[in-house]
Amino acid sequence: MWGIIISIVMAIIIGLIGDALAGHNMPGGVIGAMIAGFAGAWLGALLLGNWGPVIGNFAVIPAIIGTALFVFLLGLVSRLLRQAA
Repeated sequence: MWGIIISIVMAIIIGLIGDALAGHNMPGGVIGAMIAGFAGAWLGALLLGNWGPVIGNFAVIPAIIGTALFVFLLGLVSRLLRQAA
């Protein structure tokens, strides 16, 4: 039970840090940050591997970098869709 709670809290923290680094406003508030944290952790582990400190089954540094990349790409797609409409 505590493992799930720690994973969710870490996803939220990583999502907020990644959002701040990318310079965009992640839609969805805390839930959006949590989703971005989980997606960014997956993307960061896929691109960079699992190195650095691990908290709540997240390799923190690759997860933050992956989340920043995910938020940045999401912002680009959002801008492109707004221009097309």
